Amino acid sequence: MNHNNVIHNGHFKKHWQNYVRKWFNQPARKTRRRNARQQKAVKIFPRPTAGALRPIVHGQTQKYNMKIRAGRGFSLEELKAAGIPKKLAPTIGIISVDHRRRNRSLEGLQTNVQRLKTYKAKLVIFPRRAKKVNASDSSAEKLATATQVQGPYLPITGYQPTVDVVKVTDEMKSFHAYGKLRIERTNAHRVGIRQKRAAEPEKEFLVVSVVC
Repeated sequence: MNHNNVIHNGHFKKHWQNYVRKWFNQPARKTRRRNARQQKAVKIFPRPTAGALRPIVHGQTQKYNMKIRAGRGFSLEELKAAGIPKKLAPTIGIISVDHRRRNRSLEGLQTNVQRLKTYKAKLVIFPRRAKKVNASDSSAEKLATATQVQGPYLPITGYQPTVDVVKVTDEMKSFHAYGKLRIERTNAHRVGIRQKRAAEPEKEFLVVSVVC
């Protein structure tokens, strides 16, 4: 051993067994969660067990905006386009409504409107009182065959783009993408200068010969 180093003295009496996190209650917690789900399903019957229907939105920031997820609630514009009044929405299970959200994308608006229309078409409305049936309630045949939806209702799935396989031609091989990008970049940079030159009248130059 070289140099004047510290003599090793390992401290291995830390009682590490007291700091290990146990997970012996895992099977019992699994059973408890299962019983809680069953009790909740009975309590909210005949509503879906997964909770309220939520819209499809894109993630925030440039890092996550290509991914879709469940939003806080449907916008008032989406409810209006789907033909659902905002006061009627909570009574038919659409309790997720966000009045602050704005639709800045036509595709996103159409997606959520179609989602609401699909939900409305499959909706079965039970009467509040068995003896008093309203006009908006479902028929007796639908009520007899109605079942509680287990699991996620209208799940959100990501879009998978299709890939078309084509044969590479000589024209594709001779195409220079870098040069094309440079030309288009130059054209975009000089569009203002070229428009200004085209708008100016042609100047006539007078040639005068000077004799010394």
